[in-house]
Amino acid sequence: MKIKLTILLLLIATFFAYAQERQLSSKAEISVITIGPGASLIDSFGHSAFRVEDQLNNIDVVFNYGVFDFDTPNFYTKFAQGKLNYKLAINPYQNFQESYIGQNRTIVAQELNLTTTQKQQLFEFLVNNAKPENRDYLYDFFYDNCATKIKDVLNEALNTPISFNTPDAFSPQTFRRLIHNHVNKNSWGSLGIDVALGSVIDKNATAEEHMFLPKYIHVFFKNASFLNSGESLVKHSKVIFKKADKPISKSFITSPLLIFSFLSLIILALTYFDYKKGKRNKSLDLSLFLLTGLIGVFVLLLWFATDHTATANNYNLLWAFPINLFIIGQLYKKSVKKWFIKYLKFLIIMFSLLCFHWTLGVQVFAVGLIPLLLAMVVRYIYLVSYFNKQS
Repeated sequence: MKIKLTILLLLIATFFAYAQERQLSSKAEISVITIGPGASLIDSFGHSAFRVEDQLNNIDVVFNYGVFDFDTPNFYTKFAQGKLNYKLAINPYQNFQESYIGQNRTIVAQELNLTTTQKQQLFEFLVNNAKPENRDYLYDFFYDNCATKIKDVLNEALNTPISFNTPDAFSPQTFRRLIHNHVNKNSWGSLGIDVALGSVIDKNATAEEHMFLPKYIHVFFKNASFLNSGESLVKHSKVIFKKADKPISKSFITSPLLIFSFLSLIILALTYFDYKKGKRNKSLDLSLFLLTGLIGVFVLLLWFATDHTATANNYNLLWAFPINLFIIGQLYKKSVKKWFIKYLKFLIIMFSLLCFHWTLGVQVFAVGLIPLLLAMVVRYIYLVSYFNKQS
């Protein structure tokens, strides 16, 4: 591994030395490469990169802004805090292409309509940006990622205004819907996203903000033009590899909706037995308060203790209430304080507010949680009735 790393570093160093001395030829081409979605959650949104090809100078490389290092100290802590740096890497194009063909992911190239001078400007910008002292940037899923870098780098390197014209039949969508277009709503990945991200992603994204997704980099670049000359930004487009259609395995048996439906039936059944016997299953109540309290603390920390922009104003706190964790002691008692009964009524009101927020589109919540949320409301109503009889 160390030998391979050393060889890679030597190749990169050689490339830098070579690139800084070499002018691109008049035959050079610079393209935007768009990679289609992959099978895993992290690959669901596709990928974007620059390709610089100059056969006369024996250059064919990809400038890839989508690289991160798992060996980064405190990697997961930094990721959770929104402090993880991504970096620009240079890869041989052939290796890049073979990797994505091996993953059965569509590859499309859009050759940019640039003058020889503009190609040289962009190439020098990318080479300089890939230096160790310049290559790192603070990643943001919506505003600073491998796709947005394509648009931003072009604007900065060329210093020529580009008009990203709105495509025909374009209809603005919310950030959350754009995510759902790429991730099955009834999946654990989608559930995690819907719980962790707040109402700030339920606003309509502007036309340009859609370009946080590689798909829309491709769409908007196709319609873009230089403001001064009116010429198209893209000279021509070609499909390098079209993914083979294969059946996608979607197991409903392990989906959130079915799992939480099963858990909800257990909660409702235990509540019914409690009602018939005039008793209370303490283990069930402790579990619900512990689970919702822990999730609430997690949501609260994402909102206030991280640099993530998309985790703010998260109304999942209406059902995952952090205070549940700190008053859980009341559930051990045979007779609770009167304020605790009022607190249970408050939780029921919070569920009503959740429905209100969802109906008005203030925030969309995870579909897979619906059965669990309904069962929790029924349980809280029963607890109010039970404790009122005990007092």
